Amino acid sequence: MKKYNVAVVGATGAVGEEIFRVLEEQKFPINQLLPLASKNSAGKEIEFFGKHYKVQELTNDIFDKEEIDIAFFSAGGSVSAKFCPIAAESGAVVIDNSSHFRMDENVPLVVPEVNPEDINAWKVKGIIANPNCSTIQMVLTLKPLDELYGIKRVDVSTYQATSGAGKKGMEELVHQMQDFFAFKLDESKKEAFIHQIALNVIPHIDTPQPNGFTREEMKMVNETQKILHKNMEIAATCVRVPVLRSHSEAITVTFGDDVDIDLDRVKGALNNFKDVEVIDNLEKGIYPMPIVATDTDTTFVGRIRKDIYKNNILHFFNAADQLRVGAATNAVRIAQKWIEMEDI
Repeated sequence: MKKYNVAVVGATGAVGEEIFRVLEEQKFPINQLLPLASKNSAGKEIEFFGKHYKVQELTNDIFDKEEIDIAFFSAGGSVSAKFCPIAAESGAVVIDNSSHFRMDENVPLVVPEVNPEDINAWKVKGIIANPNCSTIQMVLTLKPLDELYGIKRVDVSTYQATSGAGKKGMEELVHQMQDFFAFKLDESKKEAFIHQIALNVIPHIDTPQPNGFTREEMKMVNETQKILHKNMEIAATCVRVPVLRSHSEAITVTFGDDVDIDLDRVKGALNNFKDVEVIDNLEKGIYPMPIVATDTDTTFVGRIRKDIYKNNILHFFNAADQLRVGAATNAVRIAQKWIEMEDI
């Protein structure tokens, strides 16, 4: 099997660390591994397959010097904007986890189980974009339903973990809970989030937009339409919750007026879709929760039910690990699919 020189930009961040875990678990065919980060993090060590690698500084010429084949980027939009084109020009296929290139018409936005054929467009700019974490787990559940009945509209409310704000978000939740039990919560720092996150929910993720939605909410709208190649109606309300690392979503799907939903067919379509699993027994307390999804590569779906008033409306709940399904695992799956398609 051919092996590849792989770079991970943002190697010391939460997603970067998870990418190394997934690459190990998947026994990814790596020849040389290059962990990259900012000057401040250069010199730190990461362990991979029992070996220790020094993190190197991300520079303009590092990709040429190291002859990188695949470059995973997870260091924020400004870093991606500057260095993704440089990596691509050196000959690497770039898989970018930031939002910077997602809506670029010349950059494919990919969830491999949903739209693998779009990977073929990578050669235009040498870049493949990894979607927003909440978008990924939602489209994994929407795709089989759209194939079954044809979706007209989606309404979603998210319950997004603190990991979506990186290590600092998770640390802030932990520190605030510690301060709560020490009776010092009013002294806790609020840096990752604009309000206290411990024992609270915040219906505000990313910057407000002129239409009253937030940037995070509009990402879900625009990215879902691009991935599914369908201009369906979508409305999102994105909420930060005091959970460490797995997102959940309450989703309402409206099909055509002539559709009479068959719940057995719905559950079958979802359960048979790759990397999706139905767990749904309300009477026994079995349904998706962050604690169930954490540290897995599966998107779990449950609470599946028809609307009380209309036969063409479906309600359900999902949960998936934000750092894995919503970022690292999807990025590695893109790389695996790219290798598979390049070998054909």
